[in-house]
Amino acid sequence: MAEGYSIVQVRGEPLPAGRVGARVRVRLSGCPSGRWSRDVSARLANELVGHRTVGHLRLNEIVQGDQIVLDGVERKEAPALAEALRRAVDATNRSYTVEPNATANVTQAEADEIADEIARGLQAAA
Repeated sequence: MAEGYSIVQVRGEPLPAGRVGARVRVRLSGCPSGRWSRDVSARLANELVGHRTVGHLRLNEIVQGDQIVLDGVERKEAPALAEALRRAVDATNRSYTVEPNATANVTQAEADEIADEIARGLQAAA
């Protein structure tokens, strides 16, 4: 299934005392699937390999709803991070724009019949 998002807004927030950097919220044009979210996170991590300035950046579960949330961003990281984030989002979008060219194991009608059978079973049990 095709899926793609654009960055529509970026804003920063201070973190609590004792933490390094700021929280940067990057709002997307929609709410990505879990698969897209994991993919963009992995691509961003790969883009940042070898950058010494991202030592305090947290990259686990960065997509939250319609936002990419980056904690621990320092000012000196911003230019490199901006470029890496753009490349990661673009690459993830490209990988989700083409439908997979695999053949299905059943027809759509058969899949619908299976789902209908389960729905009828659930209704009978209720």
